[in-house]
Amino acid sequence: MAAEGPRRLRWEPLTRRAGGMAAAAPALVTEARCAQRCREYLEGARILNVSHRVQKLPDGTVALPVLEGKLTKQHLQDLRGSMAPGTTCILSWIKKPIPSKAARAQSPAQKLCGELQHLVARFGGRWSEELEHDLPHSWQRHGDLVMLSKDCFKAALWEELGPELWETVASSLKARRLAKQGRVSPDGVRTPTVSLLLGHDGWVEHMDNGIRYTFDVTRCMFSSGNITEKLRVASLQCPREVLVDLYAGIGYFTLPFLVHAGVAFVHACEWNPHAVEALRRNLELNGVQDQCWIHPGDNRQLELRDVADRVNLGLIPSSEQGWPIACQVLRKDTGGILHIHQNVESFPAKALQLPCGLLKEQSLCNGQEDSGAQRNHGSPETADVMDSVQKIQFTGTRPEWQRWAEATGAQIRFLLEKLHGEPWRINILHIKPVKSYAPHVHHLVLDLECRPLQAEPH
Repeated sequence: MAAEGPRRLRWEPLTRRAGGMAAAAPALVTEARCAQRCREYLEGARILNVSHRVQKLPDGTVALPVLEGKLTKQHLQDLRGSMAPGTTCILSWIKKPIPSKAARAQSPAQKLCGELQHLVARFGGRWSEELEHDLPHSWQRHGDLVMLSKDCFKAALWEELGPELWETVASSLKARRLAKQGRVSPDGVRTPTVSLLLGHDGWVEHMDNGIRYTFDVTRCMFSSGNITEKLRVASLQCPREVLVDLYAGIGYFTLPFLVHAGVAFVHACEWNPHAVEALRRNLELNGVQDQCWIHPGDNRQLELRDVADRVNLGLIPSSEQGWPIACQVLRKDTGGILHIHQNVESFPAKALQLPCGLLKEQSLCNGQEDSGAQRNHGSPETADVMDSVQKIQFTGTRPEWQRWAEATGAQIRFLLEKLHGEPWRINILHIKPVKSYAPHVHHLVLDLECRPLQAEPH
């Protein structure tokens, strides 16, 4: 292709070059020495067609694929103005475009769809939009096991394909075992209703912040959404401390406290027998089995007293039933820290009511004491409780979160004083969202420092 002057700068109708060939693709043709400059220009204008490869033509020029209908006369004029006179710069066609590496690479979802189309055709079925919409759009991977979401493979046709369906799905997703999520069972221990579709057992292993977890996906849940709180717990410095973990599960917080935060010993309480088995295995996997005593069963029956420097209450939507036990296990001479988890609604107009009736909404306004007239709506006991909770407004904390934290602190103080018959002081150390649980509902964690007044220096 000989170099020409300005008359080479021209617009050619796409249909003229296409010649009826559907495979042809538009391209900017220029000389090799100008190819990089043209490529950068096309990328900046977002008209480079990355689904096709740049090709070198027999005459030594280079064809850069462009998006159909996007390369305008103005683009060509701009390019021509940046090149030496006589430089090749035309819109032409690549008759046999070569797919780029990115275009040839299929996503797992695309590969799954293609493989299932072939499978359905082999069984004499007809592919449809309904079947395509019924495919999984997300999944969880645990080693060689893939967990499918509960909203897929509902169409009746899938049952007709038999075991070959799950073998095809596993092969497409590069898995050896396959499971499908169901709803969490309302049995008090949040047992997942998971179906094992392919494989002999549901035990998997998961690595999280240098900690090894193993659990049976058909019997236990793994809460990956708590990662920010697990990292925070791992960063705490707790040497020589004793922790009571009232809702230990498979060790979500027990293990970060032991492995990274350096607690001396943990009393782990859990009533789901499947989670207890996973917790035992996880303690051994991480070499800390001698630093933990597992208390299986209902922690409300726990007989421990006066042992804990810290108590973790990692249960949502509420850990309130464990608050009396948390107060019972705290050291009565020095107190300690409670890590309290709860789901809190973010509706400013919604009044916060405490089961024990200790507090009125009027006494919990943006972390500040109300006027004497307002406080008279509550009892003197209410005023005393609020006076003993150190109220600090944390940056970024919503008023509803602050009110919940102060109310929780007041109730914890009431429980401690009722238990020990002496005054306690409660300090709010930390209020943070762990994750969004639902619209207008956040999973929060609150750190409360609880100290008997007689233990404080004068």
